[in-house]
Amino acid sequence: MKLNLSKSVFLFIVGLLFLVSFTYIKSWESKFVKVSKDGTLTYIPDERGNIFPDFSRVGYSDGNKIIPNVAIVKTIEPSPNKNGEEIIQNAIDELSKKSPDKDGFRGTILLKRGSYNIPGTIKIETGGIILRGEGKDTKLVATGTLQRTLINVSGNGKIEELPYTRTKITDAYVPVGTKSFTVASSKGYKVGDSIIVYRPATDEWIRDLKMDQIVERKGTKQWRAKEYNIEFERVITKIESNKISIDNPIVMAMEPKYGVAEIYKYNFNGRIANVGIENLYCESEYESDTAENHGWEAIKFNKIENGWVRNITSRYFGYSCVSLESDARNITVTNCNCFDAKSIITGGRRYSFYNNGQMNLFMNCHTTEGRHDYVTGARTRGPNVFYNCTAKNTHADIGPHHRWSMGTLYDNIVTDGDINIQDRGNYGSGHGWVGITQILWNCTAKRAAVQSPYVNGKNYCIGLKGGKYQGRFKDRPDGEWEGQNQDGLKPKSLYLAQLKDRRK
Repeated sequence: MKLNLSKSVFLFIVGLLFLVSFTYIKSWESKFVKVSKDGTLTYIPDERGNIFPDFSRVGYSDGNKIIPNVAIVKTIEPSPNKNGEEIIQNAIDELSKKSPDKDGFRGTILLKRGSYNIPGTIKIETGGIILRGEGKDTKLVATGTLQRTLINVSGNGKIEELPYTRTKITDAYVPVGTKSFTVASSKGYKVGDSIIVYRPATDEWIRDLKMDQIVERKGTKQWRAKEYNIEFERVITKIESNKISIDNPIVMAMEPKYGVAEIYKYNFNGRIANVGIENLYCESEYESDTAENHGWEAIKFNKIENGWVRNITSRYFGYSCVSLESDARNITVTNCNCFDAKSIITGGRRYSFYNNGQMNLFMNCHTTEGRHDYVTGARTRGPNVFYNCTAKNTHADIGPHHRWSMGTLYDNIVTDGDINIQDRGNYGSGHGWVGITQILWNCTAKRAAVQSPYVNGKNYCIGLKGGKYQGRFKDRPDGEWEGQNQDGLKPKSLYLAQLKDRRK
């Protein structure tokens, strides 16, 4: 009886200590953003007026609408007498001829449970089509030894400037985070216009970044200014005299000495919208763990806006579960898995969730055996967000990969490998500085290198759980670090806090 009583007292004390240890975790805030009791955010500018950008308008429908459950208009089943590609492609082609409804949707094709062998590529080239399975029971198998994409979603065309609409931005400095600027003339513009915020590059900018001085090895290419003229897609929300306000923030500071910024109206005829891929299990055949001739990307989007990929699992592909190319914008990728990639472990492989578009959101995704699991490409234009994602058994690092990505938030990313934002020097063919306005928020990693380039802004590491190391080069400027290995960062998620603040 005494023994039982002693055990009870001991367990009570242990439980009390456990409770107290959690109760007294002290919360803390970043010096760059403060949270009021009602959830309102206040951003603290630096010496030049730069603040953290608002990342809340990313993903489907600018983050303003939940992904819809589009009605089923056609149901198909696997057949032992036909390959799955023919069955699915015929259904897509048939639905493509139907007129969209008032919301821009043609309807959902339901793939009933079973296995569909796909020897080639399924193509969606018309907007308003949803391809939906019944979860893990609907299996698409990339058969054979052809390296290709399993599901390719793409419109056509390109950004085309409307003649006689170009006007210069006249501000001496346009800081990161702002949503307004002054132009030489607002004549001919109106609220709702789609515009390009154009930032040309200069030789001086390249020189000051020292990207014309990359230590050369075979294949190294020095940066050239003409390759870094950047087009940010934005929408005008307000006009006051010659002051223009836009829907999404500036994510790269603009100053005339590095190129006089301009705006102009544009069309993108041929870009499609309102396509969703959901509730599918995608698998690739492969001949060995290092095989290269098999399914490469499970799903690829380009030349599309306002679409989504959700509840997809890919296994054994050589490159990615989802790749968003440069003309994919406002895409949500959520609750997806990229498992057990099969390829040589070297460059150009295993980019599990790849983004080179703008205003895109990846959330609640998971990977194993990847290299660059949550990654952006060259000249990726933000804002973009990776939120609440994990990576296990990694073979390289997470983060912007090369040649100047702009405005990416890595929020609550957990990996057993590295997260890096740095000068990669002559890696690849001259990767150099990976980007600017790259923010790690409340992430967990084995270690991280977060550096800021010599000019044009800063990169940030806030609340990292993990080690800090020098990265490729020990003499590069350090980024902004706060609260390393310190619990209690408030808000826990910057993306969710910004979304809540905007929706109030």
